[in-house]
Amino acid sequence: MKLGSAQMTDFGLGEYITQYPSQRYPIYTRGNAGEVWPEVAYPLTITLTRIVGEEASARAAINAGIISKKDIVEGPSCFGGVFAGYMYLNLSFGRMIAVRTPGTTIEKSDATYYGSEQQAPQYVPHKDDKSPVATLKVIRYGWRMLNTAEIPFLKTDRELVQKWHERLPEILQSDNQKLVAALREIMEPAMNLFTNHLDVTGQAGGAVQLLSTICEERLNDRSLALTLLGSIGDVDSAEPSFKLWELGRFVKNSPILTSLFEQGITGLEDRLRNSVECQPFVERFDAFLQEFGSRGPNEWETACETWGTKHSTVLTLIDRMRLADADKSPLLRAEKLKENRQEALMRARSQLKGLGLWLFNKAFHASVLFSRSRERSKTTIIDLIHVARLISRELGERTALQRQNGELIDLWFILESELDEFITNPSAFDKKIAERKQVRDKLAERIPPFVFEGELPDPTTWPLRNNINPKEYPTLSIGETLEGFGGCPGITEGTARIVRDPSEPGELGPGDILIAPLTDPSWTPLFVPAEAVVVEVGGQMSHAVIVSRELGMPCVVAVADATQIIKEGSLIRVNGSSGEITLLEHPEE
Repeated sequence: MKLGSAQMTDFGLGEYITQYPSQRYPIYTRGNAGEVWPEVAYPLTITLTRIVGEEASARAAINAGIISKKDIVEGPSCFGGVFAGYMYLNLSFGRMIAVRTPGTTIEKSDATYYGSEQQAPQYVPHKDDKSPVATLKVIRYGWRMLNTAEIPFLKTDRELVQKWHERLPEILQSDNQKLVAALREIMEPAMNLFTNHLDVTGQAGGAVQLLSTICEERLNDRSLALTLLGSIGDVDSAEPSFKLWELGRFVKNSPILTSLFEQGITGLEDRLRNSVECQPFVERFDAFLQEFGSRGPNEWETACETWGTKHSTVLTLIDRMRLADADKSPLLRAEKLKENRQEALMRARSQLKGLGLWLFNKAFHASVLFSRSRERSKTTIIDLIHVARLISRELGERTALQRQNGELIDLWFILESELDEFITNPSAFDKKIAERKQVRDKLAERIPPFVFEGELPDPTTWPLRNNINPKEYPTLSIGETLEGFGGCPGITEGTARIVRDPSEPGELGPGDILIAPLTDPSWTPLFVPAEAVVVEVGGQMSHAVIVSRELGMPCVVAVADATQIIKEGSLIRVNGSSGEITLLEHPEE
């Protein structure tokens, strides 16, 4: 058995989907993986998509020249994988890439992609980490990156996904066997799209690292790169925030809509659709769902709801938007950030000359191009995943009806290898489904290690989420500071609001600072009414950072245990350049 293959294994809580860690690359991290796959993965998703992720990762790395096939002889767990249901990335493998990349350090690589160097073990050199051949190929790859003017596959990939959307109505009318066949068929284009996404992600990270290094070494200000990348425009993951702001203003300016929203989210959609006066809003709302229905918490996981399948989550976000003051408009913030960027760009160029200026201009252009492209390529593959989600939901609904007390979610507890038998006789899997549900629930109750080396610690030893004792975390004194990574420049003060679920933002509103365990694109509309955002995990290439730069708000990521150490209602100061969060006042008792 290859180390990377996924199988059901009993770790003491019962059998669940897992892979086995690499011995050559022993350090794994939830950094970056945790923000895009925060929950326990489902068996069907992992066994259906495992080869997609493995092949795409290998293709992208080999295409970049950073590795050869001999570097991954152990199998695909070199890149990462799912361990006891939780997704991890391989930090050791990422560090090897940093060693082979000129101008990059272990620390810079960790900060850019993982945000985990503060918790990870120190780097221990391996005799095979260095590779002069790979380094030469990386230089050639970097040269190509700096001289890229456009990325044609972004358009052709969108066209491919559009064709799948056009096929979807016919597929959903097919029999169960054809639904399963369509799920398997969609994996090949998904692999190609994911390869492209990883390719542009790597080049985006390389370009941003180079720009940051130039700012640090030539201009004596590494954080200047954050300002230079503020409000670059045409960033897909930020676009929903702008559209939701418009919907929020529509509600705020309408007494009828305001009245309906103030009655609460429960039943709100029905009230809106049953109101003749609200039809202009409903039309705009439906247009939003049509365009952004694939987005949502944990959007890589087909078992999870998205904005398109659970409309109330969108209405919750609009409800936050309508309460914000006009000066919180992302358009106004972005315009200010754009002015700052243009001023910083002119100032930087005035201080450079010759080869230094040429390299700066190339790095800046590549950072903008590939940062936009990374978000575009992710949007594209998420849209294709949504097609697979809708196919799966159709199959799940049908098979649930064939079983006593069957549920839609039951389908995702089936392995890909069991699908054909399952659709023939769904009830035969009742026991397996029940057992796997229980194990997933047990794993979800526990906090997986953020970093592990060698063997995964026994899940029975992981701390229970409900047993977290606030007294175990340090109590900040007035003036004391927490440190993370600055994601978007700016200094602001506000009331800390701890939010652990984007569909339950609590009291978050004007004048508040969002404190979150993680953020994926579905969280980012909550940024708009807030003053700043602080996130426990994430590197400098995380979506929280990229979107905050578009929305023009201070952002700090990789603040370990922020949701536990910072108390709800505290008055804090956030410095998005230095990455510092300072306690100004304790919450009122």
